[in-house]
Amino acid sequence: MEWSAGAVARMLGVAPTTLRTWDRRYGLGPSTRQEGKHRRYNDDDLARLKRMVELTGSGVAPASAAATLVAPEDPDFVAAADRRDAAEMRRVAADLIARHGVVHTWDSILAPFLVEIGERVASTAVGVEIEHVASGSITDVMRTSGVTVGAPSVLLACAPDEQHSLPLDVLAAALAEQDCVARNLGARVPAAALVSAVRQLRPQVVVVWAHDQVYADQVPLADLCDVPLLVAGSGWSDVPLPPGVSAVDTLKDAVETILSRI
Repeated sequence: MEWSAGAVARMLGVAPTTLRTWDRRYGLGPSTRQEGKHRRYNDDDLARLKRMVELTGSGVAPASAAATLVAPEDPDFVAAADRRDAAEMRRVAADLIARHGVVHTWDSILAPFLVEIGERVASTAVGVEIEHVASGSITDVMRTSGVTVGAPSVLLACAPDEQHSLPLDVLAAALAEQDCVARNLGARVPAAALVSAVRQLRPQVVVVWAHDQVYADQVPLADLCDVPLLVAGSGWSDVPLPPGVSAVDTLKDAVETILSRI
């Protein structure tokens, strides 16, 4: 089948201007043209745009999401994941970071891969071991890349009971590329421990991650407002933030915001 831009916009729940922007900037436009008529979107175009909406909705920057769709994830990493080969996944991920940097490698290759395998597991209950091995391999590489020496300018922490700490490992690695020293407290940081660490280390910026509001609600924001505080993760989307607390939506946004405040 073929569809007009207006029809596709309605199906995807986006504005027609968004489709035009994605076409102009990233080449994600309609593929077919009928004589004397506007170009029309076909099935492949629609599938690609659906994926674009999913990726941007999960926090991937539009440019990075589009790059993933135009040039899919590195086949070496996917092949290693299919073999459950953790050592090879670490090697490939480290090589990608060396060539492209943390932000591009995460946004364009690793995060989309994890999103895709997560959706597969959720819908079919197949592949959870691939997801675990891949996540562990990526964590290992990010932690190695994120090693820095000196007093931390940035303190990173998960909300109490938040177990998904990989995004903070990625952020620490991205900051290390910019010679910014970050200390990552990791998963499930109790409220009192976070407040104590901030008072003892006196970082210039604090970042707290939560992927669910039930975890974000446990963070003692009022006790942390004497330092520049950023919150990240989908768990903060409906949480009222006090003055002085800012939310960052993407890895690139987080890095740029942090660097502007230290």
